[in-house]
Amino acid sequence: MSAVLDHGHGHDTAHDDHHGHPHGWRRWLFATNHKDIGTMYLLFSFAMLMVGGVLALGIRAELFQPGLQYVNPELFNQFTTMHGLIMVFGAIMPAFVGFANWMIPLQIGAADMAFARMNNLSFWLLIPAALMLVGSFFMPGGAPAAGWTLYAPLTLQMGPSMDAGIFAMHIMGASSIMGSINIIVTILNMRAPGMTLMKMPLFAWTWLITAYLLIAVMPVLAGAITMTLTDRHFGTAFFNPAGGGDPVMYQHIFWFFGHPEVYIMILPAFGIVSAVIPAFARKKLFGYTSMVYATASIAILSFIVWAHHMFTTGMPVTGQLFFMYATMLIAIPTGVKVFNWIATMWRGSMTFETPMLFAVGFIFVFTMGGFTGLILAMAPVDIQLQDTYYVVAHFHYVLVAGSLFGLFAGFYYWAPKWTGVMYNELRGKIHFWGSLIAFNVTFFPMHFLGLAGMPRRYADYPMQFADFNAIASVGALWFGLMQVYFFLFIVVPCMRGQGTPAPQRPWNDPDGAGAEGLEWEVPSPAPWHTFETPPKLNSAATKVIG
Repeated sequence: MSAVLDHGHGHDTAHDDHHGHPHGWRRWLFATNHKDIGTMYLLFSFAMLMVGGVLALGIRAELFQPGLQYVNPELFNQFTTMHGLIMVFGAIMPAFVGFANWMIPLQIGAADMAFARMNNLSFWLLIPAALMLVGSFFMPGGAPAAGWTLYAPLTLQMGPSMDAGIFAMHIMGASSIMGSINIIVTILNMRAPGMTLMKMPLFAWTWLITAYLLIAVMPVLAGAITMTLTDRHFGTAFFNPAGGGDPVMYQHIFWFFGHPEVYIMILPAFGIVSAVIPAFARKKLFGYTSMVYATASIAILSFIVWAHHMFTTGMPVTGQLFFMYATMLIAIPTGVKVFNWIATMWRGSMTFETPMLFAVGFIFVFTMGGFTGLILAMAPVDIQLQDTYYVVAHFHYVLVAGSLFGLFAGFYYWAPKWTGVMYNELRGKIHFWGSLIAFNVTFFPMHFLGLAGMPRRYADYPMQFADFNAIASVGALWFGLMQVYFFLFIVVPCMRGQGTPAPQRPWNDPDGAGAEGLEWEVPSPAPWHTFETPPKLNSAATKVIG
């Protein structure tokens, strides 16, 4: 960002005492402060990550060796379904909304989010939705077992837990839409004077585009699952062939939501990485404008590639060609981003603190996931690999290593500003290397399992797949333990204020090179109220100064 602050920043710490912000349970239950709500989102998402992780370990324990070990195939399918739903709607999406709540007002010089009470409601809706989703395990017949995509006709045959799952998804969707409206209005209406759209940090840009995506596609998901609900209880036959319906229509509607959803879960991570890499390369982000256009291009193209998930459903060759080429086209703006990150690092004065390690690790594993996606984009190849472990490997490389590593990079980068203390650097590096190695041990063998023809969502498999499955299961346990380590030995000490006090600009050299942006203009930890008088910026100079 090229800007200079003309005068004071309006973060008056005395103001905290003047208003006397609430304490105890009232502070959290009635929270309207964007920092408190962001913190609650992040803690909620980590709790959901642990629940989804336990289900993943249940899946991997069953697949450790051939034969049925611990769970029957029905419960196994419940685990795979709930693992996907909880990770997507309970862990990754709320975590990025938490980052948006914390960072967007700080980055654009706003006092808070535009609709503070709606912000509170959009968080608290997640709690009953999550309880309903997880509680479906205890309903007659167990949790939904139709896969996280909730394909008909399986969903039409499930027990009452399917209805609970549908209502939970509706509530989470309403939360997402409210959060998105809040983010859009905040960014468009509450930027500091002088901060034009093209001077905003990339994280704010990626979230602005993501919020529009959410508003566009969450109602599509709501429509699909409502049609499922009316098929189940009200005599309609949208997806029931016996009544003239078409299960493939469900796939079209779901993936019209589902593919933009994939980018909803990765674009904010692009924004985080675009903040971290320039800070630790001590250079400006290479090609800022092209990054903004690339992000918008990815979002637009994401609407025209949905049927690449459906090459085996009897699509005409013309359709296969269109979706194949459209999918390959989306690799171009993604490649622009990767090129710009590497060009930013090129000949920079790089240091490798934990945020930078996670950002570089993100580029490495996300690019691998992108290449396997390009392979799956080719219809003839995809027909062979459809619904095999190759697909599982691909999307975990993009989502676990992509979204999750982006979230970790953001946590380590901004946690000193949130908590006022520095995390333990050695522990951060243990977390990074442990996670990176364990992740690859878990998911890299799955490429070979998929190429050899092992289908996903099966509780048992023949002997020839045993070795790679055993390796993957050991890696999964290791990866899960690394995240428990992260919480106990990095997050908890930071929340308790244990550690060396963080300076106002923890990532800057004595000469000022390093992290830039308005969030570094406030003290560490960031006061409860910031920027009550909007900071005035002018575009004459090259960086923000106090």
